[in-house]
Amino acid sequence: MDVIRTAIGLMSGTSMDGIDVALLRTDGRGFIEHGPFMGVPYDADFRERLKRALELARPLTDRNERPTELGEIEHELTQRHAVAVTAFLERFGLTAGDIDVLGFHGQTVLHRPDEGLTIQIGDGEELARRTGISVVYDMRANDMVHGGQGAPLVPAYHAALAGKFQPAGQAVCFVNIGGISNLTFIGTDGRISAFDSGPGNTLIDQWVEMQAGKTYDPGGEIGGRGRVAAALADRYLESPFFRGNIRRSLDRGDFAPLRVGEASLEDGARTLAHVAAASIVKSAGFLPETPSTYIVCGGGRLNGTLMAEFSAMAEALGSKVLTAEEAGFDGDAMEAEAWAYLAVRSLDGLPLTFPGTTGVGAPVSGGVLARP
Repeated sequence: MDVIRTAIGLMSGTSMDGIDVALLRTDGRGFIEHGPFMGVPYDADFRERLKRALELARPLTDRNERPTELGEIEHELTQRHAVAVTAFLERFGLTAGDIDVLGFHGQTVLHRPDEGLTIQIGDGEELARRTGISVVYDMRANDMVHGGQGAPLVPAYHAALAGKFQPAGQAVCFVNIGGISNLTFIGTDGRISAFDSGPGNTLIDQWVEMQAGKTYDPGGEIGGRGRVAAALADRYLESPFFRGNIRRSLDRGDFAPLRVGEASLEDGARTLAHVAAASIVKSAGFLPETPSTYIVCGGGRLNGTLMAEFSAMAEALGSKVLTAEEAGFDGDAMEAEAWAYLAVRSLDGLPLTFPGTTGVGAPVSGGVLARP
């Protein structure tokens, strides 16, 4: 009989806006029982520290290397995750003894799949000591050791969720619009295909922060007042990334931000929302078949301008677009839930990645277990 465990997933994504904390009861297979969710935002100073971590990681060639300042940022990141776990337990009347495992993503500071290099800062051993809960962390590395791209990892969870939603005889595609967007396709025959699809929120966030001092475009309101600058959009959409037959995972820095003076605040935000939507559609052209339904999760689903662009493009091709909530899920919690799910799979030695998701040669497990 498969063991059902209670797990907490911790996610700090490429948008670098905070920590998502979600509880899941699961056997790491088909049984999924959703628990509470909590978001813990980063303050502006720590967001700047994480941006500094990206700069510090750029010259690194060893994934375990931690120059002094990067090590200090890692320590602070880990402490913040421990505080987030403690606050979560207190808010929902839980104790460390109620939780079997934490799934700890850490913060990606460098991802160069073509070089077999990925670096996530976050000390799983320290987190286990501070929380008193076992931690599974460093879940990308083993995939790369076996020839995979190290991303995306969420598709294993999306595929499990699809079993609760997928209409008979219809292909479904989950779209996670975070800093970078990724797709998980589940075909009519159950086949899974997944890959990063292009820039999501990162370019928009960078633009509005640079131009207006805001960390994101609330609801897509800024972009909704602008127009698409076709020449700027084409500069992104003509990238070789959208032409290659081999899908690859992306780093936050793979698409350069707009430069000051290239557009007004509003036109820049609208153009980048258009790019985020068109990137999904262009990349979906590499899927085995056109999905009947797209289910959108991640912060991008809250950008009304981006969603309107994507819905119009998808519907023109005969596909329906639903938010995670419209499909019966929690779009805020889904990625953190995935890390809880993956942690349980790791404990049981089950595959986290597959040839159709990361390009790894054969299904492979991963993760490092730290005990308190």
